Amino acid sequence: MGIHHLTDDELRQVQLIQLEMLEEVDRICRLCGIHYNIIAGTLLGAVRHKGYIPWDDDADVALLRAEYEKFRTACEKELDHSRFYFQDHRNTQGYRWGYGKLRRKGTLFLRANQEHMPYEQGIFIDIFPLDAVSDSRMIRTCQNFHCYCMRKMMWAPVGRIVSKGWLLKGWYRMLECIPADVLYGYYDRYVTRQSRKKTKWVRILMFPTPNKEYGYLREWYENSAGIVFENRTFQGIRDYDAYLTFKFGNYHQLPPKEMRKVHPVTALKCLPW
Repeated sequence: MGIHHLTDDELRQVQLIQLEMLEEVDRICRLCGIHYNIIAGTLLGAVRHKGYIPWDDDADVALLRAEYEKFRTACEKELDHSRFYFQDHRNTQGYRWGYGKLRRKGTLFLRANQEHMPYEQGIFIDIFPLDAVSDSRMIRTCQNFHCYCMRKMMWAPVGRIVSKGWLLKGWYRMLECIPADVLYGYYDRYVTRQSRKKTKWVRILMFPTPNKEYGYLREWYENSAGIVFENRTFQGIRDYDAYLTFKFGNYHQLPPKEMRKVHPVTALKCLPW
């Protein structure tokens, strides 16, 4: 399949569908007393653009691990299943990511090189759990390598396709042979161990942490405030300036056009409006 380049109208349709899902997350969290934050590019968009970064095609929500588990359970009963479905490795066979996705029924957002993955791939937002990591930077560095290895094992079904060179492709084919129940059993036990700790630092274990600290301050996610995004109010990190500076540097400055990237997709289906 060839890459489908989203038109401006298609990108805006994707954003509006994701906005529906953000509203659903907010509704469930308010109903069930669950604490969440919009993060990363979504929070940056709220601060800098009062909505989506114009070229952004995803949305990010994060919850500390205990709140993530509450949200996951709440979705079973409270989610509007006529419109949405929630995926993670515990309820979706063949799912290979260490975090959840909320998706819109009746849509398709087929990521390049993931066409063969055996689960529905509707337009989505990422739902990230945040787990404790050590307050020692040296130990966090070791934990980062540990997380990297687990992530690559999960990513193996994609890695064997996108990697360059027969040696690396073969390596991912070997990793893919690890039974999913063994891989995720190990991951779940690791999460359980980390969840017993109350450290100053947390991170999304199964997502790259693009800073040399290999984590983020827990207090950022514990202290939230309402923030306007696309004329709606969601919960975001109260000290957004410290968080965004830590993550992006001078976040007020727009990146050059060549760095304004979107997810490569091979098929897209939005809802009729």
